[in-house]
Amino acid sequence: MIFSNLRYAHFFWLAPALIIFYVLAFKSRRKALENFAQRHLIPMLTATVNLRVQKLKAALVVLAVCFLVLALIGPRWGFQWHEVKREGIDIIVAIDTSRSMLTQDVKPNRLERSKLAVEELMDLLQGDRIGLVALSGSSFLQCPLTLDYGAFAIALDAIDAEIIPHGGTSLSSAITTAAEAFENKEKKYKALILITDGEDHVGDPVKAAKEAAKQGIKIFCVGVGSKAGELIPVVDETGNVRFLKDREGRVVKSRLNETVLQNIALTADGGYIHASGTEFGLDMIYKEKIAAMEKKELKSKLQKRREERYQIPAIIALGLICLETFLSERKRRLS
Repeated sequence: MIFSNLRYAHFFWLAPALIIFYVLAFKSRRKALENFAQRHLIPMLTATVNLRVQKLKAALVVLAVCFLVLALIGPRWGFQWHEVKREGIDIIVAIDTSRSMLTQDVKPNRLERSKLAVEELMDLLQGDRIGLVALSGSSFLQCPLTLDYGAFAIALDAIDAEIIPHGGTSLSSAITTAAEAFENKEKKYKALILITDGEDHVGDPVKAAKEAAKQGIKIFCVGVGSKAGELIPVVDETGNVRFLKDREGRVVKSRLNETVLQNIALTADGGYIHASGTEFGLDMIYKEKIAAMEKKELKSKLQKRREERYQIPAIIALGLICLETFLSERKRRLS
């Protein structure tokens, strides 16, 4: 037996409270009679009152309350098999892990804020499969498409700026890797969320987006960072924080490149949004775009469904109350 609403179990305290109330009530009534008349006259005054029935009625009320609380906490036992079908979209999230994502124009930095936004996205998923791609100068599939959101969360937590040793950023590589990760050959049900500052140094991302669009993949780009740009902090061998410099020794400033991201989204029939620290925009993309896409059946399985049995204690409680109502406290007189 299991219970569906154990939060109501504290109402069982009503039973001992009622018992104490009835004990005190019977004592108070006895004391009032003793104050009203002499003790040897009390049996004559109460000759028509059946004390045993009074106690029985009190016990019935206490039992009825217990069964009512039992019905309230929702007992379940026994089960039936039901077929459960899950429908959803295949979603792959590609996160830029290049050093430019360490820039702190979005707090705490672009990469950590992106990971937090993806965690929040997971709360919105409605049976969708989700996968993860890490991208930098190259890219790889960090987590294949799965319905196991716990496994996805572990893979997401493992992403950092050192996960890919190959520097730079290749958006085209990320799009190609994501396209290969989609398992079905149907030209629908597929969404790629590309989270990056848009600084592309390798390949042709628009051309890769065209190829992805031919496979029915819609690409939604999230631009992280500011157009003005910010310096990139890195930790050196001694543990000191310094700013990244190029080969000529000049300090590198990372700027958001919205143009390339907008072109990718336009080419792949998706959408673009500029993320800020407070409103990242993944929830908007999911609710307004991805959730409206045609869904496919992802999984069908048999699931045990426990049978609700609250009716039984509820009926017993009703019967006890009815019985208490019909019991008379008066003794029958023999003619």
